[in-house]
Amino acid sequence: MSEAKVKGIVHLVEETKTYGAKGFRKRMVVLSQDFGSFTNYVPLEFTRDNCDLANDLNVGDEIEVNYRLNGRKWQKDANSEVKYFLSAEAMGFKAVGNPPAAGGRDAASANDAFSEVSYDEGDVPF
Repeated sequence: MSEAKVKGIVHLVEETKTYGAKGFRKRMVVLSQDFGSFTNYVPLEFTRDNCDLANDLNVGDEIEVNYRLNGRKWQKDANSEVKYFLSAEAMGFKAVGNPPAAGGRDAASANDAFSEVSYDEGDVPF
């Protein structure tokens, strides 16, 4: 198995689903990545206890997900075709990007705009 990271905007957060007698849990989260001429959709699976991590996600959040690729081989019987499946298992995530401050502007841009104001020192009221 290999581990990697992927960034994107949360497009979909499914409810947790439970499978089998042992209660295996799985929850899919889909990220979207805008590449100008097309949008890439990346399905990631949160499994077992990691399903609860997705409770904090909302559509529109920009996140970076640590994931692990898992591959499986499946064959119905000795005479049937062999099929291979790939899944990306999410191990955790963090929010990325800078959310805007109150008023829709961040503090740095407000300070930059203020510092660009030109004035004549003779007009200063103090």
